[in-house]
Amino acid sequence: DLPVELDDEYGRSIRHAERELGARLAAKYRRIIEARGDRGLAPGEIDEDIVRLVAHGELEESKAAGTGSENVFTMVRRIGQAKAQLAADYAVQLQRSVGKVVFFAKHIDVMDAAEAHFKASGLKAVSVRGDQTSTARQAAIDAFNTDPSVGIAVCSLTAAGVGLNMQAASNVVLAELSWTAAEQTQAIDRVHRIGQEEPVTAWRIIAAHTIDTKIAELIDSKEGLAQRALDGLAIEPGSSDSVQLSALMHLLRQALGA
Repeated sequence: DLPVELDDEYGRSIRHAERELGARLAAKYRRIIEARGDRGLAPGEIDEDIVRLVAHGELEESKAAGTGSENVFTMVRRIGQAKAQLAADYAVQLQRSVGKVVFFAKHIDVMDAAEAHFKASGLKAVSVRGDQTSTARQAAIDAFNTDPSVGIAVCSLTAAGVGLNMQAASNVVLAELSWTAAEQTQAIDRVHRIGQEEPVTAWRIIAAHTIDTKIAELIDSKEGLAQRALDGLAIEPGSSDSVQLSALMHLLRQALGA
């Protein structure tokens, strides 16, 4: 994990939006608590069932609203946009020191910003996106694997998750977080293929002091729980919550001072 500071005005606006979302969730929580009356909660104690109820309601509203309002999905997208330049700059430095790099992003505008930065830095890059024909896609993959002048492959996390062999590189930059551990792992596996002779390093770019940090923690936690389930070990209650729901519950607890 490579933490980056979003210390410009855009980064500050993201942190402000996070606080506003937390405050909105906290207001809903308090209204429910006040409406139902005191049920024996100790001072400062939080009712986790109500926390989950409020977070679930917010998640469903966010899914219905899409990009039309400030919600957890638009917030994560804005974090990706804010990280784009920093992640691309790190990929440039990495490419110049270790050779070919695969750069993964989730949103098209983040990919566009990265490609513009690579071009301005004098690096030749290819792109693997969901709207490409299979011929164009394969040409990009072949160029990356065989052309020494191609230094970076910019890939969509969702479009490039399966069916790609990018083992000409041994370094992966994950500019944006996925909502699932599986999508992240599939991306890394595009480089960590049979025939790869070098150790593979994945650099995950995390926006410090934002919900990005919690999402990364939740993804890792879910991945660990999945491994435990495969091993037949007991899984604690609540572990089936989605990363989105868990992230909203975290914001609410934070706003309530927990």
